[in-house]
Amino acid sequence: MENNTGYTTAANTGAGGKNDNAPGAAILRRGIIRRVIIIAGILLACLIYAQCVVITMPNEYKVIQQFGEIRYITDQPGLSLKMPFIQTEFSLPQDVRLYDIPISDVITQDKKTMVADSFVLWRINDPQRFIRTLSGSIASAEVRIGNIAYNSMKTVISRLPQTEIISGRDELAQMIYANIGDTLDQYGVQLVGFETKHLDLPDDNKQAVYTRMISERNNIAAAYEAEGEEEARMIRTETDKEVSIRLSQAEALAAKTIAEGERQYMEILADAYNDADKAEFYGFARALDAAKAGLQRDTTLILSPTSPIAGIFNGIN
Repeated sequence: MENNTGYTTAANTGAGGKNDNAPGAAILRRGIIRRVIIIAGILLACLIYAQCVVITMPNEYKVIQQFGEIRYITDQPGLSLKMPFIQTEFSLPQDVRLYDIPISDVITQDKKTMVADSFVLWRINDPQRFIRTLSGSIASAEVRIGNIAYNSMKTVISRLPQTEIISGRDELAQMIYANIGDTLDQYGVQLVGFETKHLDLPDDNKQAVYTRMISERNNIAAAYEAEGEEEARMIRTETDKEVSIRLSQAEALAAKTIAEGERQYMEILADAYNDADKAEFYGFARALDAAKAGLQRDTTLILSPTSPIAGIFNGIN
């Protein structure tokens, strides 16, 4: 019979009511099954490919395990292969990580309490040892690192007085870092650095400690000033002594030089007036000098007849 769409449909007139287009339906079913198998094969191939390929990103370790045992570890970025469904993979960070140590109290050498806030920089340098000792757990590693760093900080600070800690925080971080040393190597961890963000006094006694420190610094300054004054006094005394000695030596040398000059002067005069004529002239010159000295003012010069000066005037007459 012909339906209203113009297509002819065969009637089910045969025995048993079988449809005459059954072979076409079978072919259709086989096509659908074939498509399903192809799609399933493609999905299975993709799944197997995903199970075989290992993608390693920069700054990470890729760990391949088989039945819980480590087969190999790669740290080079790129693609590698593993056995599907048998081997599994997981990642560990290769870059430097920061762990902020919880704020805690520490006791100094002089039994003073201080509040420490610090952090550490660390990285995994031996992933196989890291997995064996810490089960590859970052959280477990940070707990262990925090405990070791805190114990080291507590040990170092307990050896130093509070004033030295406050005035030398940079050196303190280096001391704590050196005290940790290679302790973390047993866990496959490398300590990159240790820093203190805050190392301060508790709020309840901060002002009292600052006041005491100011007083101690003033006492130290006063002691230094007194020592300086004492040293300056000693230097001045020694300098005055040296000056006095030098002046005495100079005066003695000057007196000696003057005496030597006068001696030579007298010797020259003695040589000059060695005969009688020169001696008489010398006596005459000396008498004139004496008369001149006596007549400097408006005075009257009275001489005895035996005076050499009177002899000069008698000779003039």
